Amino acid sequence: METYGNSHKKQKLSNASESWGMQRATNVTYQAHHVSRNKRGQVVGTRGGFRGCTVWLSGLSGAGKTTVSMALEEYLVCHGIPCYTLDGDNIRQGLNKNLGFSPEDREENIRRIAEVARLFADAGLVCIASFISPYSRDRLNARKIHEAAGLPFFEVFVDAPLHVCEQRDVKGLYKKARAGEIRGFTGIDSEYEKPEAPELVLKTDSCNVNECIQQLIDLLQERDIVPVDASYEVKELYVQENKLDLAKADAQTLPAVQIGKVDMQWVQVLAEGWATPLNGFMREREFLQCLHFDCLLDGGVINLSVPVVLPVSTADKERLDGVTAMALVYEGRRVAILRNPEFYEHRKEERCARQWGTTCKDHPYIKMVMESGDWLVGGDLQVLDKIYWNDGLDQYRLTPTELKQKFKEMNADAIFAFQLRNPVHNGHALLMQDTHKRLIERGYRRPVLLLHPLGGWTKDDDVPLDWRMKQHAAVLEEGVLNPESTIVAIFPSPMMYAGPTEVQWHCRARMVAGANFYIVGRDPAGMPHPATGKDLYEPTHGAKVLTMAPGLITLEIVPFKVAAYNKVKRAMDFYDPANRQDYDFISGTRMRKMAREGENPPDGFMAPKAWAVLKEYYKSLEKA
Repeated sequence: METYGNSHKKQKLSNASESWGMQRATNVTYQAHHVSRNKRGQVVGTRGGFRGCTVWLSGLSGAGKTTVSMALEEYLVCHGIPCYTLDGDNIRQGLNKNLGFSPEDREENIRRIAEVARLFADAGLVCIASFISPYSRDRLNARKIHEAAGLPFFEVFVDAPLHVCEQRDVKGLYKKARAGEIRGFTGIDSEYEKPEAPELVLKTDSCNVNECIQQLIDLLQERDIVPVDASYEVKELYVQENKLDLAKADAQTLPAVQIGKVDMQWVQVLAEGWATPLNGFMREREFLQCLHFDCLLDGGVINLSVPVVLPVSTADKERLDGVTAMALVYEGRRVAILRNPEFYEHRKEERCARQWGTTCKDHPYIKMVMESGDWLVGGDLQVLDKIYWNDGLDQYRLTPTELKQKFKEMNADAIFAFQLRNPVHNGHALLMQDTHKRLIERGYRRPVLLLHPLGGWTKDDDVPLDWRMKQHAAVLEEGVLNPESTIVAIFPSPMMYAGPTEVQWHCRARMVAGANFYIVGRDPAGMPHPATGKDLYEPTHGAKVLTMAPGLITLEIVPFKVAAYNKVKRAMDFYDPANRQDYDFISGTRMRKMAREGENPPDGFMAPKAWAVLKEYYKSLEKA
């Protein structure tokens, strides 16, 4: 937002070196970008085609230009469109800090900005210019500068009535202008000339930020700046309600194949859209792309690092080969139809070597793979009914579409996800609290935490889902995490313990659900080697791989900070090597031993009620 100094007298421009270093504009505040330089650098040029243009946002102070511009910038960058915002206050602290607010200075201000915007657009970026720019003549000149260079220019009137802008008045500038402390303030004692024929009018008094962004995206798609596929919808594979009876009747007539519980969990993953854009279990082409490139390559680079496949026996393959459709049966119920099936060899050893980096048959998921069918069958999946497990936790199994609706209802402007398969201790909480704080500092107003425990199959010695959910509830009840800005939901995927390969899957699934930040911890999706007991994967590689992984451009990775118990502060704290004697690293093994033996951890390690849940779980094992 552009604001004002205390004088509107004509200022004589000078090229003298003294004037270049002078800060003449007052009452200006730097507006932080939501997109980091590292994140911007990852996406420049990731989508083919020249998209350079300028989106010029004009309107009164307080109309919402900065809010809209920063949100549009974030949306475009997160969808692979190179973009940069030029903001009025920011420009007046650098390039134009030697200009005041006289008519002549305002004219020169807009001239310089228009020329800079032209350069950004010429470089192939979508340049968003957010300036009051009160004079029609100056905006017209900005348009002509772009037209002369053959670059698209879109004038957008951010329209909010004066009384609404005065009510917002975050910086109190209208109040100062009404009191005569600021002269030449647009809308009070200086005229704003409304655009006569803008490409778009945003009514920010009646539309929220997301609605405004959608209107801008619609405009940019109409003008071929933003490709239509830049924002694909979640692809759910449930049969539509009006076709359900017909599909169920069809399923009863089809040859059937029995599936197990883990297979059913993958059916749920596909049905709810976590593996968007898959149409069903992977065909051989998709399987090979996944196995060799960790991505789907048809229609753009889309990260998908773990095979979503359905193994079948040789007997089933021979019985079903040549059919056009088959029913999938789980516990006696026909739950889905697999159409146009394609059978291909399940090369188990090769799959395991590539997916896990080992073929050790004592690895729990590898053991399941080796014992599964010798064939894989892919095809288009139609799931007949919403999947329920009737374990008292179904209300937490929110689909990506349902989560997006929740985020919208909470007016979230940033969603940061934390994946976990273990109980939450205060070190985890510290990292989540720190992420929330850093997002606020970056300019977000309503960051929301998605606390997203994995709810599919896990190995026998992991804490079961129902006990983990009780423990997470206790953490929220004690206020360690803020219930008002946290959503607890269950991620239906099985756990594969595939380290850096699997962590990409965990990350991209949350991206589909609307998360734009992902917290990655130490040794994500790792476990000890079954034979040696050493880490199967180098503990830092998961985070490093995520920062380099292709196809994750709508997410920013929040790297794990090492936390340990600070004996002096009697609390979990970020580790300081200079005072290493103050820290106690309480491992998961040690934590489980204390809980199993009924001991209490040091004060501040875990919320007391949450620790009580953990002790109760291990006591229940003794009774069993």
